[in-house]
Amino acid sequence: MKNITKIIFAIVFSMSLSTWAQEVKFGKISKEELLEKFNPEDSAAVATYLYKYRKTSFQYNKLSGFQLITEVRERIKIYTKDGFDYATKKIRLFGDGSDKEKVNGFKGFTYNLDNGKVVETKIGKDGRFNTVLSENWSQESFTMPNLKEGSVIEYKYKIVSPYISNVDEFVFQHDIPIKRLNAVMSAPEYFNFRVSGKGFLDITSRTERKTNTITFTQKVAQQSGSALSPGVARREQSTVDYISTLTYYQMTNVPALREEPFVNGIDNYRAGMKYELSYTKFPDTPIKQYATDWPAVVKSIYDRPNFGGELKKQGYFEKDVDALLSSASSDSEKIGRVYRFVKAKVKWNESYGKYADKGVKKAYKEGIGNIAEVNLMLTAMLRYAGLEANPVLLSTRKNGVPLFPTREGYNYVISGVLFNGEIVLLDATSAFSTPNVLPFRTLNWVGRMIKKDGSSAEVGLYPKKNSTTKVFMNTTLTEDGTMEGKLRKVYSDHNAITFRSSYVGKHDTYLEELEQDNGDMEIENFTVQNETDLGKSAIASYDFLLEEAVDVIGGKIYLSPLLFLRTSENPFKLENREFPVDFGYPTSSNYIISIKLPEGYQIESLPEPLSMVLPDTMGKFKYAIMNKGNMLQLNVANAINEPIILPNYYSALKEYFKKMIEKMNEKVVLSKV
Repeated sequence: MKNITKIIFAIVFSMSLSTWAQEVKFGKISKEELLEKFNPEDSAAVATYLYKYRKTSFQYNKLSGFQLITEVRERIKIYTKDGFDYATKKIRLFGDGSDKEKVNGFKGFTYNLDNGKVVETKIGKDGRFNTVLSENWSQESFTMPNLKEGSVIEYKYKIVSPYISNVDEFVFQHDIPIKRLNAVMSAPEYFNFRVSGKGFLDITSRTERKTNTITFTQKVAQQSGSALSPGVARREQSTVDYISTLTYYQMTNVPALREEPFVNGIDNYRAGMKYELSYTKFPDTPIKQYATDWPAVVKSIYDRPNFGGELKKQGYFEKDVDALLSSASSDSEKIGRVYRFVKAKVKWNESYGKYADKGVKKAYKEGIGNIAEVNLMLTAMLRYAGLEANPVLLSTRKNGVPLFPTREGYNYVISGVLFNGEIVLLDATSAFSTPNVLPFRTLNWVGRMIKKDGSSAEVGLYPKKNSTTKVFMNTTLTEDGTMEGKLRKVYSDHNAITFRSSYVGKHDTYLEELEQDNGDMEIENFTVQNETDLGKSAIASYDFLLEEAVDVIGGKIYLSPLLFLRTSENPFKLENREFPVDFGYPTSSNYIISIKLPEGYQIESLPEPLSMVLPDTMGKFKYAIMNKGNMLQLNVANAINEPIILPNYYSALKEYFKKMIEKMNEKVVLSKV
């Protein structure tokens, strides 16, 4: 009986291995794939990965040692024109001096049905592009040819990289579904990786070990019988065997992960695996540590000439800063003057990075630089002014959250300066940001401050104070349903950044969109106070005329007193949500509205007042409306007091928004006297 059990187990295990190893042959496209009209598991999908393959391994090069090899093969079904976007792919490549990543072995085809026959179109040179992004980054991209609704595209390529520590994340989920996925990670015994999964899907794997061989060829001098003759050199070969560990991942019918409102980078929640190199240990050589803890990460970044080295440079700005600070009487004034000076002197070239590209001196001279050049320069100037300032590393919202000590997880640097016992955060790359009011792209959990002594500490990036919007409106309602009045909006902090970014330098476009978004109302006398005075709230005021602002039916008027200011749709539609709701920063809004009613009408019904609070006072809503003679007075307040609301509160938040929006859209009913 035991023998039979062993045999059955062996057969099942063998079948399992066969399934894991089985691959889809490149170029073998079936008519069934071309005829498929929609994904049976997700009929809303505009495209589907029919097959997705990725293998990462290490190959020994006799001249340069181990290289990182990433093989990619993908087959995609295009259902609609909206799916054409998936026929374009961009591959970012890093290069430092002569060490550059490159793409090899590219092949790509588009397949269509023509009179029942499978017709293939090969991508040509005109479909491939190479773009230089910065001094160290380039981009290979391609667009597949002859696209039609119903096409199947397939391509494969190999990325060869000398940077053995930079293993790209294995991504197992996209915003379109995947029918079948195979992935392999092959690591030599000399490499030790820290492996972490991400996302909310179950990821299973199996491992096996294989023996690999490295062959070395060397010249050996051959002894001669005569002392005068040096002999003839001959070549000898030697071999070294080593063990590689292969980890296989296989998934089928992977659901799409689509964008949801208020998500801090949907990529943070995609199913996948991260491999970060901890150390290497080659025969007869000491262990080489990579980033394994925060002190090691901090040291490796700070010691780079294009990071820590840039902070030491001062000569290029000394005269200008001396003149700037000659009359400054306090640390607060010094911070403000230096901050405003850098913002005016050097503009951001919209290139990200924690390291300087061309250097702070050149950026200062040319008046333009990347993130690091602008904010490392700011930090150096603050230090020169006698302030305790340090760079703060962070990862932008789109770049993800560095949960473990990692150099690659950070792609941005700002400045933090000690003032009155607290850290004030500064980013001079944003035209409208102010101290402790950072650009939205940077609001991503925590950053890490690097101090002069080599130590580091976490720094919270989310603001503690609510950004506010206050709206004051006085309007008159006529019998024919026209509303005419005055409106004033006051924006503070991040809400002021949003307004200024939309309005400053775009006046005409802003007004056109404002009129269109509010029922084609007419706007006159539009004025803005403190347009560029960032130390004050931005204030927008205007007169408006809105025809057919209410419903007039059967001699009655049905009026939504919030008019065009109300929210009409609940952004939270999922039954359940597995990832946090990220508002980015806490907010408060307050609406104070007075409406003069038409002569000859009386109030037949008013909405009931409402007051509600989210658990743990994370949010609060209040709605109150009163009738004073021929005037309606409305006061609506809403506050979301936390930038992040965790998934266990999602049901409460969804219900909160549902009730709030229902109340905002309730109507006052007026009838003739």
